[in-house]
Amino acid sequence: MQFEPHGDYLLWTKGDVLYAKLIDAWNKEAAVKFSIEFKELAKTFSGDWGHFVDLTEWDLCNAEVFGIVKDLVDWCIANGLTRAAQVYPPSIIKAQFVDQMVVEEFGGFKRAVFGSNENACDWLTAQGFAAEI
Repeated sequence: MQFEPHGDYLLWTKGDVLYAKLIDAWNKEAAVKFSIEFKELAKTFSGDWGHFVDLTEWDLCNAEVFGIVKDLVDWCIANGLTRAAQVYPPSIIKAQFVDQMVVEEFGGFKRAVFGSNENACDWLTAQGFAAEI
């Protein structure tokens, strides 16, 4: 049985940063749709790029999403992603979900978590990716 995507997101690029805002609880179908659209945007970069993701309105996901996101992360790292800044208020549960799907460091890739958009943008900018929200 095919389900409709549950959960939403916004995607856009500016400079060499791909921005994402995740919204609501996600099912597998939402994750697949997100992965396809994310890759299409990421393919527009010609070199290393950064990622800013706002998870403040994301209400987690079911277990089927984990593998889809892990595959997307692997693809991103293989295709030039070197820095990712994640934004969400302190949440042990959200951190556990994210940590199961996204590596903290791998080769030249590094991920960091922040409680505010400003701190995340400052970090990405210091890492060589001019970011602003």
